[in-house]
Amino acid sequence: MFWFTVVTLLPLAAADQAAHQLLDQGRVDDALALLENQVRSAPENAEAHSLLCRVYLTVEQWDAAIAACERAVKLDPENSGYHLWLGRSYGEKAEHAGSLAAGRLALSVRDQFETAVRLNPKSVDARGDLADFYLQAPWFLGGGTQKAENQAQELAKLEPAQADLLRARIAEKNKELAAAEREYQRAIGDSGGAAGPWLAFARFYRRVSRFDEMEQAIGRATAPQQNRPDVLVDAAEILVQSGNLAGAARLLERYLSSPTSVEDAPVFKAHYLLGTVLERQGHPQQAIAQYQAALSLARDFVPARSAIERLGGTARSGVAH
Repeated sequence: MFWFTVVTLLPLAAADQAAHQLLDQGRVDDALALLENQVRSAPENAEAHSLLCRVYLTVEQWDAAIAACERAVKLDPENSGYHLWLGRSYGEKAEHAGSLAAGRLALSVRDQFETAVRLNPKSVDARGDLADFYLQAPWFLGGGTQKAENQAQELAKLEPAQADLLRARIAEKNKELAAAEREYQRAIGDSGGAAGPWLAFARFYRRVSRFDEMEQAIGRATAPQQNRPDVLVDAAEILVQSGNLAGAARLLERYLSSPTSVEDAPVFKAHYLLGTVLERQGHPQQAIAQYQAALSLARDFVPARSAIERLGGTARSGVAH
């Protein structure tokens, strides 16, 4: 309570920065409390609304996320990043909606991503998300591989490795697997062997059932010198999907014991994923402990609460400090 009282007295910019830090630390409940106070005391603070949207997204509260992001866009309609996060919010809800609602939401996703690119043509994230939409959406919703290729041409001017990865996915969609593999290799080269392209290569190998090469790519992505803690969690998810539970557990434990955590890999979700691994390995009590750890950071994360109840435990929630 003392900590919360202090941060609520911070100036707007300092409070926004504190919220960023809380998100990186995975302290969702603390971030939520801070940001809800911010939007009450300074309702015109667009950044606070956008950050609140991102918090809601992490705990899978799609409607609340959309409402917060829509408010941020209304307050600052020329901010590319706010449109990008609104598009992502619509996209997450679309993935969990029925087909008719998903179709309507997809149009909103496209509009927000296109606006984000128009407002900031040099945003690699905005162009990447727009390209992903074009690649996945059917033509009647505005998708198309040629539109994705057009984005690849623009990405090549900004970040060549990202253009390579996009072209790899285009080739893969066209069932040109040899060409896709070459593009993944080119992305690794253009990035100087960065973790992200290696991880994308691992996902490709999993999709084509080349599991030994998948494991090798994960090893390169998660090597200590990469210094990408978020990749540890993403790599663990790939290993879970391929059935390597022991390997996934090692990566998750490594992330959770690291002094560095990031918003892209929320700590509470790492606890939850480790809980699912332990549950599948036949360790229900250890799994419950991980699910409880997730709830201690994000009390409204329904999957963790449901998992505890499924295992016969009692869900306890509380704010971690």
